[in-house]
Amino acid sequence: MAKITVIGSSSMDLVVTAPRRPNKGETILGESFKTVPGGKGANQAVAAARLGAEVHMVGCIGGDAFGKSILDNFKENGVFTSYVEPVTHSESGTAHITLADGDNSIIVVKGANNYVTPDFVEKALDVIRNSNIVLIQQEIPEETVEYVSGKCNEFGVPLMLNPAPARPISKDVIEKAAYITPNESEASILFENQNLHSVLMQYPNKLFITEGKNGVRFHNGEEEVVVPSYTVEAVDTTGAGDTFNAALAVALAEGKSFIESVQFANRAASLSVTKFGAQGGMPTRKAVEESL
Repeated sequence: MAKITVIGSSSMDLVVTAPRRPNKGETILGESFKTVPGGKGANQAVAAARLGAEVHMVGCIGGDAFGKSILDNFKENGVFTSYVEPVTHSESGTAHITLADGDNSIIVVKGANNYVTPDFVEKALDVIRNSNIVLIQQEIPEETVEYVSGKCNEFGVPLMLNPAPARPISKDVIEKAAYITPNESEASILFENQNLHSVLMQYPNKLFITEGKNGVRFHNGEEEVVVPSYTVEAVDTTGAGDTFNAALAVALAEGKSFIESVQFANRAASLSVTKFGAQGGMPTRKAVEESL
């Protein structure tokens, strides 16, 4: 069984479904409103657990009702929560999501996720050291990503960096990460508008650029490879990227080839968009294997 540690955000998603997005200064009538657990870190932890991994989550929640719901959701999905702690003087993180025109727009308020600091992560060094792979994203402080990259490098544990939301990252972090998984716009920010084809050549079997319905692009050391996505009827694309990252981490931790791992991750991500909510459609291991 793959042992995966996820270090990142835990939030509550506040989701509005509407026929379209309002213009500036405009009020429109929405179709529905729901609250569902989310946050990039939590999403990836839940997705990896459903795909059969032993998953430890490292993160912070608020001392509020949202925090309790987030913690309960981890436990219901089999995620280990010894390193998920409430921050009583802060609200839980929230993501304010509008679903319209077949896609989503998101505003994230980090809240308690700001307290996922290097000092906090230090408590979890033993579980990090014994992981097959560590997953991290960027809804937590920048210095924490730098700290974790250094510790994973020191321990010889592969680090998968999902650089979302996009922000510049130091060359040191890029070099220490074993895998980096931006989408096209994140890659442009990460590599400062360099030609992405040449950047892929610089990071063979390390940089995986996701291109939505067009699939995933990486360089295998000899040539650039595009692994196509799977065509489905999308209901809600929220969380598809998190499902991809979790599934890629699980497959790589199990020793699958890069092509097999990306195919597995693409299939999991495609299944995830067929139901409502970031976690609502995240598939089980059985569902992915049957659909492959």
